[in-house]
Amino acid sequence: MTILIHNTKTNRMERYERGTREPMPYANVTLQVGEFRGTSHSNLLWSTSGAMESWVATRNMWGQPIYLPYAFRRIGEGGHAAQSQHYAGTAFDCAQNIGDAKRAQLRALAQRSGLWSYIEPVSLTPTWVHFDRRLGPPACAAGYPLLRRGSVGVYVCILQDALNIACGATLVIDGIYGIATDDVLEFYQAASGLVADGIVGCKTWQALTTRVVGQGFAP
Repeated sequence: MTILIHNTKTNRMERYERGTREPMPYANVTLQVGEFRGTSHSNLLWSTSGAMESWVATRNMWGQPIYLPYAFRRIGEGGHAAQSQHYAGTAFDCAQNIGDAKRAQLRALAQRSGLWSYIEPVSLTPTWVHFDRRLGPPACAAGYPLLRRGSVGVYVCILQDALNIACGATLVIDGIYGIATDDVLEFYQAASGLVADGIVGCKTWQALTTRVVGQGFAP
């Protein structure tokens, strides 16, 4: 299993090869690769060092294992909104195996911790706890941040993945927005009636993610 990690302190992409029963990078023994992969069928995963560190800290504060059946998905697999943080590998849906009272305690702990960018209210996730460590600010009112050539990180992974689906391209998903990614993006923008400026702003994100969500992906 190949895992790409955006080191949020150095702003560099790191690459790891791990088995499904081995720990995720930066997660120590608190999270196995297979748990993070969840229901995804991808052999390529990505996340951030910050998201992993927040998981570890939350797990340690909780003091016991946290059931996690659903974390990473690729945008072509769908299952969530077009700009879901699950596609960025920064979101965790957990604690489905405990009662309402215990889930309320975990949700409150996550809120008090200050470790997470967003914690879904119980009205939206009554039978699980969702928290994520998204990066921003978003290009639209919510969702993914603006990208341009030189950008690095998990949202570039989503962009490359989405362009491969939308354009039949063969971009290497590496999380680094270079010349090849820029060329394919400008082709997509021009073909879609968008301004072909190589900048992934609100309109480009909306058009691209809506088009490719749930449409499958190249292995």
